[in-house]
Amino acid sequence: MAMGVSFGIGSYIEGGVISAVIILNIVVGFMQEFNAEKTMDSLRSLSSPTAVAIRSGNAETVPTAEIVPGDMVELKTGDTVPADIRLLEAVNFETDEALLTGESLPVQKDAEATFDPDTGPGDRLNVAFSSSTITKGRARGIVFATGMKTEIGSIAAALRATGKKYRPVKRKPDGSAGAHRYAEAWGLTAGDFVGHFLGVNVGTPLQRKLSKLAILLFGVAVVCAIIVLAANRFSNNSEVIIYAVATGLSMIPACLVVVLTITMAAGTKRMVQRHVIVRKLDSLEALGAVTDKTGTLTQGKMVAKRAWLPSRGTYSVGTSTDPFDPTQGDLSYSGSPPVALGVKNEEDGDQEGDVMPYEELLKDNSPLQDYLNVASLANLANVHKSGDGWKGRGDPTEVAIQVFVSRFNCNRERLIREESWGQVAEFPFDSDVKKMSVMFENRATGKTWVFTKGAVERIIDSCRLVTWDVGSEPTDMNAEHRDQVLKNMEALAAQGLRVLALASKIYQGEKMASGEEYDRNVIESDLTFHGLIGLYDPPRVETAGAVKECHQAGIAVHMLTGDHPGTAKAIAAQVGIIPSNTQAIAKDVADTIVMTAGSFDKLSDEDIDRLPALPLVIARCSPNTKVRMVEALHRRGAFAAMTGDGVNDSPSLKRADVGIAMGQAGSDVAKDASDIVLTDDNFASILNAIEEGRRMFDNIQKFVLHLLSENIAQACTLLIGLAFKDTSGLSVFPLAPVEILWVIMITSGMPDMGLGVERAAPDIMARPPQSLKTGIFTKEIRVDILVYGFWMAALCLSAFSLVLFGFGDGDLGVGCNDSYSDRCDTVFRARATTFVCLTWFALFLAWEMVNMRRSFFRMQPGSQKYLTQWMYDVWENQFLFWAVIAGFVTIFPTLYIPVINHVVFKHEGISWEWGIVFVEATLFFAGVEAWKWAKRIYFRRQARKGLGKVADLESKVFEKYMAEGFEASGGADPEKKMDVDKSC
Repeated sequence: MAMGVSFGIGSYIEGGVISAVIILNIVVGFMQEFNAEKTMDSLRSLSSPTAVAIRSGNAETVPTAEIVPGDMVELKTGDTVPADIRLLEAVNFETDEALLTGESLPVQKDAEATFDPDTGPGDRLNVAFSSSTITKGRARGIVFATGMKTEIGSIAAALRATGKKYRPVKRKPDGSAGAHRYAEAWGLTAGDFVGHFLGVNVGTPLQRKLSKLAILLFGVAVVCAIIVLAANRFSNNSEVIIYAVATGLSMIPACLVVVLTITMAAGTKRMVQRHVIVRKLDSLEALGAVTDKTGTLTQGKMVAKRAWLPSRGTYSVGTSTDPFDPTQGDLSYSGSPPVALGVKNEEDGDQEGDVMPYEELLKDNSPLQDYLNVASLANLANVHKSGDGWKGRGDPTEVAIQVFVSRFNCNRERLIREESWGQVAEFPFDSDVKKMSVMFENRATGKTWVFTKGAVERIIDSCRLVTWDVGSEPTDMNAEHRDQVLKNMEALAAQGLRVLALASKIYQGEKMASGEEYDRNVIESDLTFHGLIGLYDPPRVETAGAVKECHQAGIAVHMLTGDHPGTAKAIAAQVGIIPSNTQAIAKDVADTIVMTAGSFDKLSDEDIDRLPALPLVIARCSPNTKVRMVEALHRRGAFAAMTGDGVNDSPSLKRADVGIAMGQAGSDVAKDASDIVLTDDNFASILNAIEEGRRMFDNIQKFVLHLLSENIAQACTLLIGLAFKDTSGLSVFPLAPVEILWVIMITSGMPDMGLGVERAAPDIMARPPQSLKTGIFTKEIRVDILVYGFWMAALCLSAFSLVLFGFGDGDLGVGCNDSYSDRCDTVFRARATTFVCLTWFALFLAWEMVNMRRSFFRMQPGSQKYLTQWMYDVWENQFLFWAVIAGFVTIFPTLYIPVINHVVFKHEGISWEWGIVFVEATLFFAGVEAWKWAKRIYFRRQARKGLGKVADLESKVFEKYMAEGFEASGGADPEKKMDVDKSC
């Protein structure tokens, strides 16, 4: 509008400058929004290329795209499932469904099982899901869903969905609706369209705030222009019109979009150094307000955690960063059984026992050696060291067990090669007997051994002997022994471990000739029980510390997983996601802390909103469960970041305010649906991203405060300057339009970018997240904008008045808004003095904004450099330092180069007026420092009032889940819930 008016009245210089500003903002905005979506292509790439279908009685290999519902399909190890298939026959059939459910272990299928219609995909054991891979066995089944109708297809549909573009009509229970309901729906739909067009109901909180600010400032600019026209009786004189344009421009922070985008781009480069790739720039500022985070916490690989031998005790493995490396993680020993050890407390390592080298553990310990022989040889996995580290190949469970025995130098390959073990027969795992066995001959002794592992209940039923006491011979296994084994199994399972049993015996029968088969029932009977082994998908090493730091930063952490409830609860307790003191939790709240997806999905949105608190852990999750959790957080006023790596995480990554994908283990679909990608898959890198987001949030506050203070100063100077009227009765502006744009775009633009790269405050991760309601415009910021703006305006007007009336003749001349003349010399000098003062104020204010409360001269309170510390502070941010210096230097060409000063800037070079500039600058510093001092006094007093009993971190974090905390918080009041989510 200002551009059109400027060109319309023939002010081509002003119009050209405004055009350049508009073009710059358009170009930067376009570059920021330019983003290509590849999600659907990645989903298509997951499809199996071919499948074996039974048609007309013949097995035909057909492209996956030609598979239709009703086809009978045959599946075998290594295939990718072409569609959702109801199994009719399954033999030792297992599929890897990690991309769909997130569960790290292959899922064993059961064609005979039946389930309720609302059973989640992770528990539907009679279905093979499209795009999952077959890790073991063979199967046959009927296709019942293809393409977008499959579970994977539903994820694609969720990613494709953009939300309704119209509001539904509210209807009565019988389906009817009055005319006013249709009018209401149409009105709301129209309002949504206008809000979307203006940007006030889309984007991140900061984007919405800035859109509203732009609309507000546009309205204020129009009002200011009308005021200028009214003060000059709506004259059509070009001087009056250009004065109105200048006043309107003074309220527009023209360089805000440019500075904001460049600041975010610089933040993106910083994040790459911290192992975080930012795909969408606006997600960086959004991270500053994260209040809830759901995420991937485990390594996605099985690890053997504990081994129990009845006659010896419990052997435990310490934390390891590489699940395939047997040299990492300490071995510890305790003579107590698992039932006596309980769940490991991270702060009490004594429960694990004494750390000992494996040589000492094996010394005079034949029960342990026998146990390790079973674990190593009843195992088809391979663990070896290559040039780039340790590698594992085979079933995840068997790889974990093989890594465990390798810690004792009992690797399967070594036993076969060096200790003369030779395999005689193998009995693979069978879903009916739930065991696997191998027969090995020890060539040194000539004896043949049977080694068996499997489900605990099935193994103990097959055992006749057990060595129960230290130094004793094997004795008959009685009911009491079996009961103790089951109790120890439950104790290990309570810690989130998957438990298997190990047994063996010396084979006394005849050796079969080649081609003859052994009787499996005979082979797997009368075994000697050796012990239990507990395995789990361990939390990432950094997870517990990262969760604690999240809690300290006021961020609530929720765990959404495909694991079983017991495993999920154990891992959540281990990393600190759920409270350890469950005794203090009210029953209605305790029931919601850990839920299954089946229970959560049965609840309507209204039921979820009535819960006293949202679940901290949801097990057996489907993709839709995660989406509903994110939406529930939104309804409670939380700002959610979602982390994930699988295809199943993609819809919730897209629906969350900030989606964070894993770069190494993450699927292409998850990465494309996310806003941020972690290149090192390190959960703690999320904290780096949040810290960077908060740093940027703080810096955005600083330069927005800086810019808007200048806008207030310019607008007030021009509006009050309406009182300066020349002999023709027209107002003379104290600041010319190009001067205003110069201060906003050139003088302030570079220092604002310098503020954008300012380092993070030391306590940035120790304070609560920013309020979503107020955003960057806190009460302190709003007051600061007015105080600094009015103070600068007062000083600018005093400078103009001193030159014009104090030391000049007070003659405002004629036509001094349009061109220079001898009569306008004093006005041009006064205008130049005002311009220089405002420029200096803008530059000095940038340095003052480095810390919005501390004195510019004492930003480091502990420093002993009382007079020179400010010099070190201004030099620390060298970008800001040189930007301010450049601002000082560029003043002189605008003042003293002919034509540029008179024609473009409409001012004159000054001489003695520099004295006024120095005095005004001193007064500016004095006023700002006085205001900061008053703020420090105020906030100190507020802090003293808020001092009280300081609770420990766990009590503070889980206060809303505790009985007393819940009663005090007023139940499920949405407003109170929102406040807790933002501050806990």
